[in-house]
Amino acid sequence: MATEIPGRPDVDGPPLVHLLQEFSLEANRYVDAAGGRNDMHRTDLNALSVIMQHTARNQVVTPGVLRRELHLSSPATTALIDRLDKSGHVVRERQGADRRQVQLRMTPKAYRDGGAMFLPLARHMAAALESFTPEELEVATRFMTAMIEATVRAGEEAAAPAGPADPR
Repeated sequence: MATEIPGRPDVDGPPLVHLLQEFSLEANRYVDAAGGRNDMHRTDLNALSVIMQHTARNQVVTPGVLRRELHLSSPATTALIDRLDKSGHVVRERQGADRRQVQLRMTPKAYRDGGAMFLPLARHMAAALESFTPEELEVATRFMTAMIEATVRAGEEAAAPAGPADPR
């Protein structure tokens, strides 16, 4: 018989949600371990991921983009870019007609280091995926896409200013 703990939120829910939470925790632990071995903070790795994603979509990455995507203050963003520049992972460039706008680009070193850091994870994940059929992977892909979209919506809701209190 389960003992109810006063003040404890209800943690019962779909097992898949619990597995997603556990996956997120383990992924964070991996990033911390891989980054730590390479003297990089989780924020550094997240910044490189943001730059890589935007670059893949042919989008310009500026300090403002990093600040917004990583929810950092301007001074924290500057410190982050300084670290990535000093480590040789990012360069600042000024291009186009407006030479005031700084654009961030990953260096070949960033791609090499990132590949080396995440190769063990990619190798183990690839091996785990081999036991699934293409149809199962299609369902899993749809599921993960829906969970990511739900998480984005929840994050937007959590970031929105609080409305008036419910008078009920």
